[in-house]
Amino acid sequence: MSGITQTPTSMDSVGRAIGDARDYLLSLQQPDGHWVGELQGDTILESEYILLLAYLGEENGQKARKAARYILEQQQADGSWSNYPGGPIEVSVSVKAYFALKLTGHEPEAGYMVRAREAILAAGGAERVNSFTKFYLALLGQIPYANCASVPVELLLLPRWFYVNLYAMSSWTRTIVVPLSVFSASKPRRGIEEARGIRELFAEAPHAPHWPATPTRRWFSWPNFFLGIDSLYKSFEPWLGPIRRLAVRRAAVWMRQRLADSDGLGAIFPPMVYTILALDCLGVRPDDPEMIQARETLDALILEEDETLRLQPCFSPVWDTALALNALAEAGLTTDEPAVAAGVDWLLAREVRTKGDWSLTNPRLEPAGWFFEYRNPAYPDTDDTAMVLLALSRTRAVDEPAARAAARRGVAWLVGMQNRDGGWAAFDRDIDREILTKVPFADHNAMLDPSCPDIAARVLEALGAFGHCQGQPHVERGLRFLEATQDPRGCWPGRWGVNYLYGTWQVLLGLRAVGYDMAAPLVRRAVGWLVSVQQPDGGWGESCASYDDSAFAGRGEVTASQTAWAVLALLAAGEVDLPATRAGIAYLTATQRLDGGWSEEPFTGTGFPKVFYLKYHYYCLYFPLLALSRFARLAGARVEALSLREAAIR
Repeated sequence: MSGITQTPTSMDSVGRAIGDARDYLLSLQQPDGHWVGELQGDTILESEYILLLAYLGEENGQKARKAARYILEQQQADGSWSNYPGGPIEVSVSVKAYFALKLTGHEPEAGYMVRAREAILAAGGAERVNSFTKFYLALLGQIPYANCASVPVELLLLPRWFYVNLYAMSSWTRTIVVPLSVFSASKPRRGIEEARGIRELFAEAPHAPHWPATPTRRWFSWPNFFLGIDSLYKSFEPWLGPIRRLAVRRAAVWMRQRLADSDGLGAIFPPMVYTILALDCLGVRPDDPEMIQARETLDALILEEDETLRLQPCFSPVWDTALALNALAEAGLTTDEPAVAAGVDWLLAREVRTKGDWSLTNPRLEPAGWFFEYRNPAYPDTDDTAMVLLALSRTRAVDEPAARAAARRGVAWLVGMQNRDGGWAAFDRDIDREILTKVPFADHNAMLDPSCPDIAARVLEALGAFGHCQGQPHVERGLRFLEATQDPRGCWPGRWGVNYLYGTWQVLLGLRAVGYDMAAPLVRRAVGWLVSVQQPDGGWGESCASYDDSAFAGRGEVTASQTAWAVLALLAAGEVDLPATRAGIAYLTATQRLDGGWSEEPFTGTGFPKVFYLKYHYYCLYFPLLALSRFARLAGARVEALSLREAAIR
């Protein structure tokens, strides 16, 4: 850190900032007690929605036109679209955006369409799109299905002991693959007139035979092996007959079981879209209640304004509510406050009490935990569960029997979800068979659900809140995982937030919670790295570009949420009086809006690294509130201790 320009801030101004932020956060609470902020992704959501509507013959409707206007608003100056604001061209995002605009009546001669076309061709053309984009192009007749990766529905028939099977994949890939496999087996197609197609985006003939993924130059490699399997499978497809029909029936049952009492399959956008396509392939009529419900579940993600329409990838109410309660608790509110009590009750009503996919590797583990969305009981996750447990502890909700029992179950569930390497993943245990990342449809960079430092540390933080500490076997294994995953520079990567700032913040909090020595060299290296990447205005920022090139670690436009993470990390390391900490606090107080919130444009959340990023619209509120409140508490305790010491000396 050098050249910090922020002036120190008084404790009075910190107190005012806390009060304003707390009041603003309370004003955003929903009537039933929960919080939910907008969850924003890139334009693949609107583009894929339009492509779905085009298959259904509804591309000329008002919803499609309004979604297209939103896509156009997000176009970058060079004509491209990216997967995060200000990022480089992302070919799949750009091709789908261009296609969606053309399907909704935008003329290819328009200047913005010309710029888009030139940017896409300069980046290699539509041949460069990922496997899931190719399915949309085949669906609308732009390429043959032979050029798409096979997603064999027969995967549903493979036993779990077989190395490659459905349950060796991450939970979110599972929910995508099953409906997509029905779609892939049926190969539906809606032909559109040539004038609305995208032949002009291809550098080569789009209907000429192409590998579904790029082979490697080596004669043998796992990608080449799976491409060979793909080719062999396609040659046998016409003779699969009874096996194919059995597998399709199995897939339909699998989907319908997990659709029950859920906001769509997996409660996330991609499988919701594929569910509609799969139901269509299964012969479900448009006026059937099952199809109507599938359409309504998808449409619930829509945020519509006068001229535009955008979609959220899913809802985040459990996550938002848990984080809001953590921030309010740090600001001094407990369940004695009606708003906090209402939020706690809302969370307790959403505890999972039935077995989901996670139980296949944990058959004796009692169902517990929390999911991310409004309804998704088949898929609780460790991250939400840990954050809810922290909220129950910090708000003192666990003083009451119901919350105490839920917390006991949640803690036991987290301990039971530890991976063999000592870390924790999001949804399952030991989903780490690296070979599966080489199959042709694995280019969404989310085939697996391995241990990651940010979740492992958050679990340790939650366990620490309930008395778990160094010396216990599961804690020691978790600590060894964190020690082994530190970057040589002193930081940790973040899987679910951007990126090294997110990971380093969470690891330091987790270490402190279980009694780790915060004077240890590992912690001092982390503090040194945080100080080294602080920016002159006292804040911190990091771009999604750090996932593609780690040289961008800790570098990017300053944001309130990432500044708060860095401050919280320094506080966890015991650095209350460090100039960097004070400068970070000064930055937060100086940039607070009059309404008590903060403004933030960059995406600081992560869906699939290198592929899909997120902007949580409340991150720039509850994390600064949490950081300011914790600083005030620790700084106040320091002042009180010094006063007592001086009195004793006198």
